[in-house]
Amino acid sequence: MASDEVFMKGDIAVFAAEMKKLINNKETGDIRFLIGPNRKPIFAHRCILAARCDVFRAMFADQAQKNTTQDAEIPFVLSDITPDIFLALMEFLYTNCVTLNGKIAIDVLGSSIEYGLEELRKLCVEYLIDNLSVNNAAETMQASVTYGQDELRDKTMDYIEQNTENIFKTKGFHEMSEEAISYVMTSDKLDIDEVDVISAVREWATVNSVVIGKPITEVSKSVAQHIRLPLLSPDELTEVEKENKKDNLIPVECVSFAWKFHVFKKGEKGNALTTKRKGTKPRESHKGLDAL
Repeated sequence: MASDEVFMKGDIAVFAAEMKKLINNKETGDIRFLIGPNRKPIFAHRCILAARCDVFRAMFADQAQKNTTQDAEIPFVLSDITPDIFLALMEFLYTNCVTLNGKIAIDVLGSSIEYGLEELRKLCVEYLIDNLSVNNAAETMQASVTYGQDELRDKTMDYIEQNTENIFKTKGFHEMSEEAISYVMTSDKLDIDEVDVISAVREWATVNSVVIGKPITEVSKSVAQHIRLPLLSPDELTEVEKENKKDNLIPVECVSFAWKFHVFKKGEKGNALTTKRKGTKPRESHKGLDAL
C-alpha cells in the first residue's frame, strides 16, 4: 500500500438503504427459498449470502457438487424458520443492519447463533438488554439460558432482582423452564418475600403440570429445592406444610430442614437456604440468621 493511501468510508446508512432494495428481489435474485410451514417464496443472491455466511456457502457448495442446471434451479426449503425471522436475517446479510422488535428479537438471536452470525448475535443481545420490561424479562431470561448468553443472562437477572414481584406474576414466568427458573431462584437479591416465592412457584408448577401432563411433585422437584423455607416463621411453616400435603410441591426433606433450623435457631453459614433475600420481610425467628 502506498504511504498516501487512506481508507475512506462513505455514508453507511445510504449503502444499507440501497442494498436493502435487493432483499427478496424476484427480478435480480438468482436463488429461491421456500420458508416456513406455508413455504413462502423468498428470493436472494447466491454471491451475497455465500460471501456473508459460512452456512449458506456450505449449502450452495453442496448443491454445486451435483453440478446440474436442474439442481441449481431447485429452491431451498427451510421449514423451521418463519418468513419474518428469515427476512431479518437477510436484512443483516445484505446491509449489516437489522430491524428488530419484541416479537422477533429472541428468534432472530437463535437464528444468528444457528447461522454463525456473531455480529448479528451481538445486536440481538444489545436490543434485548435495552428493551427489558416486566412483561418480557422472564422470556428474555429463558432465551439467555437456552442460547447460553451470559451477558444477557446477567443483565436480565439484574432487572429481575429489581422487579421481582411483578415479574413473578407474568405469563412469561409461568413458561420458564426448570433450568431457567432454578437459576433465578438462587439469587439473594430477589426483591420478594419467601411466602410470595412459594405462591409463584406453586402457580408455575401447576401450569406446567397441566401443560406437560406430569404430577406437580415431579415438575417442581428441582425448583422447590431452592425455596428458602427457613426464612418463614414457625406459624407460616406450619401452614405451608398443611398446604403441601395437597400437592406435594415441596420435598419432605426441605420441610424437615426448615424445622431443624427452628429447633436449633441457628442458620448455616454459606447455605443459601438460610440466607435472607433482599425482599425477605423481618421475622422474630430470623435472630439465628442475623447472628451469622
